[in-house]
Order: sequence, then C-alpha cells, then structure tokens
Amino acid sequence: MKILAIIPAYNEEKSIARVINQVKLYVPGADVLVVNDGSSDTTAQKARDAGARVVNLPFNLGIGAAMQTGYLYARYNNYDIAVQVDGDGQHDPAYIHDLMKPVMEGKADMVIGSRFVRKTSYIPPVARRAGMLFFSFLLMLLTNLQVKDTTSGFRVINKRTIEYFSMKYPPDYPEVDVLVKLHKKGFKILELPVEMQARKAGKSSITPIRSVYYFVKVTISLLIGSTRTFE
Repeated sequence: MKILAIIPAYNEEKSIARVINQVKLYVPGADVLVVNDGSSDTTAQKARDAGARVVNLPFNLGIGAAMQTGYLYARYNNYDIAVQVDGDGQHDPAYIHDLMKPVMEGKADMVIGSRFVRKTSYIPPVARRAGMLFFSFLLMLLTNLQVKDTTSGFRVINKRTIEYFSMKYPPDYPEVDVLVKLHKKGFKILELPVEMQARKAGKSSITPIRSVYYFVKVTISLLIGSTRTFE
C-alpha cells in the first residue's frame, strides 16, 4: 500500500525538517511531499535536505491550492492513502497510524484528527473556539453531519477521496467546505482524538482581519454548498 504524507508549507524553515523526520519515524514506509507555497525563506531547501520531495508553487496560493497540488501528485503517482500534516509542528505524527487504520480497513474515506472528540490539552483562544463551535453547529444543522473539529487540517484519506480532491478542492480555507462536499457525495467521515501541540515556529497566516473574512466566507460557502448538488 502506497502512502504519501503531504505537508503544505509557507515560510516554515524552522520547523519543516523536524516534521519530516517525525513523519519518517512514525510512518517509515511513507513518501513525504512538501508543497512549498511560495515561501520566501529556505523552507524548500530544508525540506530537500531532510529527504522530502518538494514541489514549489510560483507564489503563495493558499492552503487549498497547496493541498490540491499534493492530491494531484498523489493521484498521478497512484498512492492509496494521503496524509495531510501541517509544516508548523502542531500535528503530532505519532497519531498517523491511528488515523490511517479506519481508512486501511475500509471503514472511512476520510479520518480527521480531532481536538474535541474527547478532552485534550489543547485550549484554543475564546474567539477561535466560538468559531469552531459555530461551524460545527451550522454543519450539523445544514447537513446532519456531526464533526466536532471542523477546522482540523490533520487528515487521512483513501484513494477514492484522493481522486475526488485532485479534481475538486476549494482554493482557500478548505477544511470546513470539503466536509459538505464529501458528505453530499456519500463519502464516510470519521473523527479520532489526537493531541495537538503549540506551533513550533513562525506565525499563523490567520490575522484578525483574515479571521473575519474566513468566518464570513466559510459561512456563506456552507449555506450555498448545502443546497448544491456536487459532481
């Protein structure tokens, strides 16, 4: 079974090598692909030095475009499983095997590493937690799909989902949006508990202004997406 770990990275030179090394440690049979999303630092070189394959985007296109690039790579190279791991060190690769198990057993098309299935050490800022609760409630209201950690980017998908994502993936802030698309297409989604760590280096691209944009955009996208039929 071919496994690809996809690490979208934007200016993560201080953490990317550590993330790659941990993925290789916990999933020794996996290939590692870093999608360098227009970084202005040495992220690409650090990733190569750590033994990862690197795809360089011409400029910063956002997490959606970076991940679709990874899924296209996975599709064209015939991978059976794709794992999304952030390049900032927040996702603990020690949980990857737990997340892969239901996918490998055919019990799920996507498994989400969740901070909220059970109590963990993760304590989000009040505003962020309120947003997460709102999206979880809205998703359940519109689709009857219950996902507690709608914004988690720690995910494992199977070949069928790789195929779908390689063709259809939201260009930015995709985490919540894809849940509606998968649900309406009949994909099975599971959540499993994971611990997430504090960012090891760098800073989040989600500024206060972008947070407002994110909230409005995702809300509108959910409302529209719940009424559409996806191909």
